[in-house]
Amino acid sequence: MFKKLPGDEARNLVSTTPDTAVVFRPAVMQTPAIVTLVIWLSRLVAGLIRLVVRHPVAVAVPVAFGVIWTLYGWRLALVMAAFLPSAGLSWALLDRASFLRLVGWPLLAWWRLVAVYRRHWQPVMVVSGLGRHIRGRDYLPRLIRVECDGWADRVSVKMLNGQAVTDWADRIEHLAHGFGAPSCRVAVSRAGRLVLTFPRRDPLAEPLPALPVPEVASVGPVEIGRCEDGTPLRLKVHGTHVLIAGATGAGKGSYLWSTIRGLLPAMRAGLVQVWALDPKRMELSFGRPLFGSRYAADPKECADLLDEAVCVMQERADRFAGLQRSHTPTAADPFVLVLVDEVAFLTAYQPDKHLRQRITAALATLTTQGRAVGVGVMAALQDPRKEVMNIRNLFPDKIALRLDESEQVDMVLGDGARDRGALADHISPVPELGAGVGYVRLETSPDPVRVRAAYVSDADISAMVAEFAGVGR
Repeated sequence: MFKKLPGDEARNLVSTTPDTAVVFRPAVMQTPAIVTLVIWLSRLVAGLIRLVVRHPVAVAVPVAFGVIWTLYGWRLALVMAAFLPSAGLSWALLDRASFLRLVGWPLLAWWRLVAVYRRHWQPVMVVSGLGRHIRGRDYLPRLIRVECDGWADRVSVKMLNGQAVTDWADRIEHLAHGFGAPSCRVAVSRAGRLVLTFPRRDPLAEPLPALPVPEVASVGPVEIGRCEDGTPLRLKVHGTHVLIAGATGAGKGSYLWSTIRGLLPAMRAGLVQVWALDPKRMELSFGRPLFGSRYAADPKECADLLDEAVCVMQERADRFAGLQRSHTPTAADPFVLVLVDEVAFLTAYQPDKHLRQRITAALATLTTQGRAVGVGVMAALQDPRKEVMNIRNLFPDKIALRLDESEQVDMVLGDGARDRGALADHISPVPELGAGVGYVRLETSPDPVRVRAAYVSDADISAMVAEFAGVGR
């Protein structure tokens, strides 16, 4: 027995005889030819407009060549074809920055779009689980555009309806390997749209020498290194607190000494005081003359210095109450930056329980009340576990250098930081490649930024001491 049914009705049939074939015929509606022609022409026009908008340079060059050939003949067209490369080369030599911005990077973006992302888009989306195959039809996130600069590709994507950012963040390794990039980072541009960053090279592979001491006294932000996109890394220290976490040899000292180096003119001008706590007696002791009497290495001396900082903070709070809500550094009320090289030794590994409680209470008081009155804390540690540093959430700005375990990344930078591309556990342990490299997550931005601090050598510190000794008195 044969059944002829329209549409999907055949799926509802249940045959009790296995030899009976069920045949159905889909419902067919005759479409007038004029309607098909109009739809085809409208799609053609829309595609041409989209091509011109997305690739104006690639469209303008052949069109201009064809117009010149038609109006003036092939000889002039060939002359112009030979003139354009020479003109482009001259432009690139005279003003490389504008040539790359207007011609070079757009052409590279077009090539990467065609040769890499559009070519591999469907298989990568389906295999990684970001696309869906339903009833014979592929539903894929839409590739909007590709933008390039000197170090990375930025791919704008429209997510499928119902997808979340975590769906993409959980698959950054699939995306990176699928498109042949060393890593991938996910950032939200607006509702429903993401920007995927695929680095093409590592601009932070080479160590950075110590930056010059600033000529102008400033409380910050302090330039201490370079970001991955080539812009200077300027770390805010006034009006915040900074936590630096990294394994042994990760380069925590580069951040401490680069910050001190950037504040030296302000210290000489009396606008900044740096108070140093150095329980290891190895890092900050090398520049002890810079801190004067505000240097402590013994645990009891560290506790006394922290209590003194709390007293300064409370005295200022009493004077500022009802008069001002933020601090402006002056010679009378300078910005006080408390540096702690290995804070875990004082808060977790200190055998004297009384000292441990004093130090923890003082640090908690400074990090909760200090920044409004001009007292900041910059602390460095190796182990970011909660039982080692139970006040780590009181630091608004955090820096994760090389870490031993992937779970530690979120401990330092906050939940979801590693899914957004902060692969601090993948930083090379080789000092020339990984020392000073880290990820910064600021209070004002949830997206981690890959950075590298400049290396301040022993010779640089000795020169700083020779020139600025006594500024901390």
